[in-house]
Amino acid sequence: MANWLNTAFAGFDGAIFRAVNSISNDFLTTLFKIITFLGEKGLVCLVAGVILMLFSKTRKTGFTILFAVGVGALFTNIIIKNAVARPRPYVANLEFRGYWLATNGEVESEYSFPSGHATALTAGAIALFCCEDKKWSFCGIILALLVGFTRIYLVVHYPTDVVMGLIVGTVAGVIAFYSVKAIFNLLEKHKDKKFCAFALDFDIIKLIRKEKQAKK
Repeated sequence: MANWLNTAFAGFDGAIFRAVNSISNDFLTTLFKIITFLGEKGLVCLVAGVILMLFSKTRKTGFTILFAVGVGALFTNIIIKNAVARPRPYVANLEFRGYWLATNGEVESEYSFPSGHATALTAGAIALFCCEDKKWSFCGIILALLVGFTRIYLVVHYPTDVVMGLIVGTVAGVIAFYSVKAIFNLLEKHKDKKFCAFALDFDIIKLIRKEKQAKK
């Protein structure tokens, strides 16, 4: 599969790598290394998801984000990466290795296809977009696209790795949205049960206020 990808999309990947390399400079390299860190292990999405779960009004959104990142990781890191086993572009191609070295080449672990950074951030962004106000939640999608671009710029992923990451992340986000929606509908249906009521109503702000009142 890896050999087929490298052959079938050689023109596409090569053209984009060359175009991106033409704008390479020290400032962009430093900036993009900072931006790409935001997608590391889906950390931004995980932190955002946990924080949102602390509040009753945003618990569904937080849970959806975490669920989406988890589904994306399952598809990408456990299933697809190992099945395809595509080497990093700086390993498989001397031309691309030259571009990689120009960005002070940072070694990445695991296989290349698809991009885990793109998958995680897209999954979280789509989950957020599905759950919250579309007027601002699209910003997450922009961030996912930007991080995906940095992966190409730093030559740690082929452009096709990033495209596939965007696709897998989108699928994961949609799966998470409908799955969590069904779970919360079930919780609402059984709200008379203590666990369901707690899962729906717990709020960190209410807890803090309650603690303050108890100390008075």
